[in-house]
Amino acid sequence: MNLINAHTPEAVAERLRDGMAGGVLSFPLTSFGDNGDLDPDSYRTYLGTQLAAGPGAVFPACGTGEFGALDEDEYRSVVTTAVEVAGGRVPVVAGIGYGWAQARRFARIAEEAGADALLVLPHYLVTAPQDGLVEQLRRIAGGTRLPLIAYQRDQVSFTAAGLRRIAEIPTVIGLKDGRSDLDLLQRLTLAAPSGFLFFNGAATAEIQARAYATVGVPAYSSAVHAFAPEIARAFFTALTASDDDAVDQLLREFYVPLVELRDRVPGYAVSLVKAAARLRELPVGPVRAPLTDPGPDDLADLAKVLDTGLALVGAARRLA
Repeated sequence: MNLINAHTPEAVAERLRDGMAGGVLSFPLTSFGDNGDLDPDSYRTYLGTQLAAGPGAVFPACGTGEFGALDEDEYRSVVTTAVEVAGGRVPVVAGIGYGWAQARRFARIAEEAGADALLVLPHYLVTAPQDGLVEQLRRIAGGTRLPLIAYQRDQVSFTAAGLRRIAEIPTVIGLKDGRSDLDLLQRLTLAAPSGFLFFNGAATAEIQARAYATVGVPAYSSAVHAFAPEIARAFFTALTASDDDAVDQLLREFYVPLVELRDRVPGYAVSLVKAAARLRELPVGPVRAPLTDPGPDDLADLAKVLDTGLALVGAARRLA
């Protein structure tokens, strides 16, 4: 691939497709100090552990990375650091969001920082008709050369007709699905043009990974990768090898208990992940308000679940 064409939407989509086939998608946490300030040095160290685990791509400043808690200067630092640490080894897809005008501001920052593509997080507060959802992406696309991946969850849901319309926008290359409506998702995959990217972005996506694969969406993001990449890799390896016994054991003994713990408190989809990273002595710090860190009882239960997952991976390695 020559350098002139390396950043076209088609080229970025191809790199992402290759990455998705070879590993999970990393959505790194953002490191804050005990005083709540961004900690760039700790973030750089933490990102190094994420990249060393071999993800298919890295998505800084997205939901797990507390995009909504970052100001523009912090966002620039986070994306710039991710690009530097990745060093071209994997694509860097930065989160952007809010209304289209603000999303374009973040898109310009990400483009200047050297990101390869952008994940368009659900817009703020309001529901909207298909015309509005399509126009939102058109407006964002008009403000950046970077390829866009739409994120469908909460108040964002595309119909098959809407999907066809956003796929006609030259820089829209894919869709992350967090709604887990497999009937709808099958309709979308059938409506999409050849080469359009889809991936499973459900919370704790491994729980539904096999179900998504049945409608042609095997790729997925992994929150577990943010704190235990060896568990995430073991699950991915078992899944791609159709090792159902290993998949079932990891689901039964680690992922399902983790999800049950996650569901105890709103916001635990992020704050529990960050707490687990701290248990691993990864330098990520606390969450920012409005999220809250888990209390002692939940932390103790989290430690037990984490120990179980790590023990399963360790036992499998010893038997290999």
